[in-house]
Formats: sequence, C-alpha cells, structure tokens
Amino acid sequence: TKEDAFRSARPPSTRQASRLDVKQTSSLKPKPKNEDLVFGKTFTDHMLEIDWTARHGWHSPVIRPLENFSLSPAVSSLHYGMQCFEGMKAYRGMDGTIRMFRPDLNMARFNFSMARLSLPPFPEESLLSCIQELLKVDERFIPEGEGYALYLRPTAIATDEGLYLTKPTSARIFVIMTPVGPYYPTGFKPVRLLANTERVRAWPGGVGNAKCGGNYGPTIESQVEAAQY
Repeated sequence: TKEDAFRSARPPSTRQASRLDVKQTSSLKPKPKNEDLVFGKTFTDHMLEIDWTARHGWHSPVIRPLENFSLSPAVSSLHYGMQCFEGMKAYRGMDGTIRMFRPDLNMARFNFSMARLSLPPFPEESLLSCIQELLKVDERFIPEGEGYALYLRPTAIATDEGLYLTKPTSARIFVIMTPVGPYYPTGFKPVRLLANTERVRAWPGGVGNAKCGGNYGPTIESQVEAAQY
C-alpha cells in the first residue's frame, strides 16, 4: 500500500532530538486576530533548522528566530528541483489541548519524498519530537475557533553549491509555521473544480506520489484557467 511504501523509507532511530538547541527571540511579534489571517502570510517567531552533510551526517537541530537564509545562487535545489515538503496542522481543542492530525504519516511521507529525490532520510520520531518542541515555543500562535489551526511546513532542500547534477552531499531540513483559517476566501463552502487532462502531474514511475516542489509550480497555469469559469 501507499502507507507501506512511505514507511519503507524510514531510517533507524537516532538521538538527534536530544541535542536540540533552542534560541528564543528577544522581540515577539503581535499575535494576529483570526479575522486578519490570510493563508500562509503571517509566520510565527521561530523556526526549526537541521543541516546535513555526507561527511558528518545530521548536525544538531536548532530552534531559532525566524530569519532569511544565506544560500549560494548555485545550490542544486534552485536549479534541479531537489526539494520537498509536508503540510501539517496543529489545533487547539475546546479544552485547550494542542493536537496534531496523524503527524506520524506526515513524517513517513516526508522521508518517502526525500528518498525519491536522493535526499538523506531523517529519523521520523526525532524530527517529530523537534517539531513538537517548536510548537511549544510558539504555542501562542495556535488560534482558537473551529476551522482555525497552525499550519506547519517541514521542508527539505539540497544545499550543494555547483551546477553538477548528482546525489546531494549537503542538505537542510527546516520547519516554519503560520496561523491559518479557511484556505479559500469564500470560507468553508463547496468550491467548483476544473479537471484538466492536458496537464498531467502523475504518471507511472513519476513523482506524483511525492510532495516535490516541482509538482506544484506547473499547476498555477491550470488555476488561472479555472478562475476564468
């Protein structure tokens, strides 16, 4: 099954999560109101970052203030699409408890996508533990109310510097978070869909079952077409 395929990419468990370093910001952002939320526009104060090299393996995870990366314009993720991501959510229940929706399957699919791109696997339990710590640091951003959540975006990119096409020798996992409400401006209402058979995302032997960044950019043209109906 698809779930079995995801799980087959799991690496053995290690102790990366126990080496987690937390560096909190000294300048907190104002917490946005639910009615002001636009999907993916407002981000929390912190991010999770974990670097990897073929020589040293996974470095210690770091939770630090959200800030821009400094990367070479020659990194392979920018030229050859060697990047993938997950979409996860954390919810605040009516009892105040913070819950995530089947995060173990997100971690399994994340490793499956990474393996498809020859990116290094990360122990799922350790990464999930680091994500849970990130949630604790920025818990105040988890909105209350039905239909509202904190959206998490775990992402993996190859960071090799060079225009050669080969298996990555350096990579980075990072996680950013954004409080969200309804994805569509119309709210929680049915939407019309356009089925397009000219632009195909998935095919036998392809990457349609992995959340590669390159799967999503080509869909914008179809979205523009659909908006005309």
